[in-house]
Amino acid sequence: MLIYIHGFNSSPASHKARLLQQRLRAIGREQEFVCPALPYAPGAALRQLQDLLADQGAMLHRETTLVGSSLGGYYATALVERSPALRAVVINPAITPAQGLRAYLGAQRNLYTGQTYELTQQHLDELDAMRIERLRDPQRYMLIHATGDELLDYRIAADYYRGAQQVIHPGGDHGFADFERYLDDVLRFAAMLP
Repeated sequence: MLIYIHGFNSSPASHKARLLQQRLRAIGREQEFVCPALPYAPGAALRQLQDLLADQGAMLHRETTLVGSSLGGYYATALVERSPALRAVVINPAITPAQGLRAYLGAQRNLYTGQTYELTQQHLDELDAMRIERLRDPQRYMLIHATGDELLDYRIAADYYRGAQQVIHPGGDHGFADFERYLDDVLRFAAMLP
């Protein structure tokens, strides 16, 4: 099973989520793909993901891989560190979103759904409470990061995920338009391709 976790102000309609779903459809495994629409409040988002994992409990006897992009990578890391049955591919992951999103406090609008809401200090506190200082088993992660990410420094992520399988893509941006090149790498890490 592969669970895609979208990022801040994103949705299941994101480019990377659609690419993964299309690739899984092409290999006849689309039924093993889940991409929930997450609420904007971090605590509620993490609870929704934990509930989804509990609901999929029958599938957890096999490897379950989370694929998290940006803030979704942060959530994926928090979940992997709570469960030995999980592993994650993190794409341009947020490492310290409580600090990085401080500049965005106030009115927000989801890029895909148009939903408006207020990003508050409480949301940042919820993110800070999820922070994992150090990974227990870096081999349960694959990092894919673009060096040209204009929001998140790939060197910080490479250091944080030291010991994980790492793919550092030259150039690119935070949206990672070249993600399609790495779909099969993701699926091999998830044991969905030989």
